[in-house]
Amino acid sequence: MTATKRPAPAVRGGRPSSEPDPIRVSFRRFAGVRTRVLEVGPPVAEAEAPKRSRKRAAEKPRAPRLVLLHGYCDSADTWRAVLAEFAAAGVAAIAVDLPGFGDAQPLRPGPMLPQLDAFTAAVVREQAVLGPVVLAGNSLGGTMSLRAAQNPRLPIAGVVSIAAPGFVDSWLVRTVARNPLPLRLFSALPVPVPGFVVRAVAEQVVPRLLYADAAAADVTQVRRFTTLFPDYRATTSRLEEARQLVSELADAYQLDRVQVPLLVVACGKDKLVTSASGRQLHTLVPHSRLLVREDWGHCPQLDDPPEIAELLTFFAAGAIRMAGGKDSAPAVASEDTAAG
Repeated sequence: MTATKRPAPAVRGGRPSSEPDPIRVSFRRFAGVRTRVLEVGPPVAEAEAPKRSRKRAAEKPRAPRLVLLHGYCDSADTWRAVLAEFAAAGVAAIAVDLPGFGDAQPLRPGPMLPQLDAFTAAVVREQAVLGPVVLAGNSLGGTMSLRAAQNPRLPIAGVVSIAAPGFVDSWLVRTVARNPLPLRLFSALPVPVPGFVVRAVAEQVVPRLLYADAAAADVTQVRRFTTLFPDYRATTSRLEEARQLVSELADAYQLDRVQVPLLVVACGKDKLVTSASGRQLHTLVPHSRLLVREDWGHCPQLDDPPEIAELLTFFAAGAIRMAGGKDSAPAVASEDTAAG
């Protein structure tokens, strides 16, 4: 797959300074959780119920709706550059802040994944009013996309899982899950670490964990992540929350229930979820397709927005063709590895 070359934008964000931002920002409730929504394409308010026809062949196919889910300690803003690409191409999509992150309301005490399941299901059902839903998630968002695909009652046409954890994870993720000692030591320090020290460390660590090339990291995106760790107390809370989440991943999947088209994206320079994890997921879901990109890090939507936008658009079109019985499988090509 090759990315379409586009002229250099006049300003950061891929649009001339004289043009309005194509991404609409709103606040809505899903499963009782108020959250922020970034959206391109027809707004939900304009949705009309599909017209019923006695002759199914006469019904006009509706364009897919892409729903984008972010990872742990991230927000919908991670998809902004991809949404801008979608807007330019006329593709309808939304990205949402998951509960507990970004501008969404916090998670309630107790297991995290069931709360995120209810939220994701509500988003899918809302978007299904407008057209066939294709879910795409990065990291924790990949987990939630897979878990949604396990629910046969949800109207999902296809799923893209990018660097979903819980299969073959890196030493860092395994350490958080199996050896909480570093977290306890951090929490038990006699003197809390000053906030400016926490933020300085985060500014050095975040680019190395999320990007394929730390030197190419977007300063704005890095600052957005570091605001999640403003001080010692917040950092301790996030680390304990991460440990709980990793423990829940131990029995998070029932992959034999995934029947919809699935594209598994594995990233060779991912320092959190190894590419072996994606290969394992592909093995566990025989009908899935596998894409391995050796030049992508944990968040390829930050590394290469145009390629991710093109990949998701192409997969969504193929998934819709499959759902309509017009194609046998959505083909995916890559500069590195594509396996069927």
